[in-house]
Amino acid sequence: MQRVIDLYCRFLDGLIALLLAIMVVLVFGNVVLRYAFNSGITVSEEMSRWAFVWLTFLGAIVALKEHQHLGSDMLVSRLGITGKKVCLILGQLLMLYITWLILSGSYQQAKINWDVEAPVTGASVAFFYGAGIVFAVSAGLLLIREMYRAVTGQLTEKEMVMVTESEEAAELEALQAELEKDHAEIPDSINTHKANGSGTPQGGKP
Repeated sequence: MQRVIDLYCRFLDGLIALLLAIMVVLVFGNVVLRYAFNSGITVSEEMSRWAFVWLTFLGAIVALKEHQHLGSDMLVSRLGITGKKVCLILGQLLMLYITWLILSGSYQQAKINWDVEAPVTGASVAFFYGAGIVFAVSAGLLLIREMYRAVTGQLTEKEMVMVTESEEAAELEALQAELEKDHAEIPDSINTHKANGSGTPQGGKP
């Protein structure tokens, strides 16, 4: 299951990068054409706005999976394991309810605007609200999985705090995780060299 989630989030990362590139091309290209050639890209504003909405919601899914949403852990971080678990489950239940509201509202708006065409591209406006549906379904599944792991005791004490105090703290944690990964790989490489005999002197003596 974890592999499937990782692959899905990796796909979302690629899609986010693509949407960002499209936004840059449309907005920058439109500015250049407008001031240099007295022309422009007609669909630039509309498509950029839609791409930005989808980029935001897709990024929120990845951030939820990585526990990168900003929040205050001043109280929760000082509780014991039981207190952290209770707060985590209560928080997830509240987030599931909010996710349901987003799903319900987005679905209703998509149905209402299914036959409504965008003024420039002519595409169905329901596609605009589809971002909320994709986010709600993905976030709901992630929250249910995290809740199951919390109830069954599969989460570590650190994983029970599902928010990041600040962006600087998130960057520091990512750097620390990278350093720990590098330190873990060093003994493996040493053992590999020893197993291959690279640590034995040329004379054959230990």
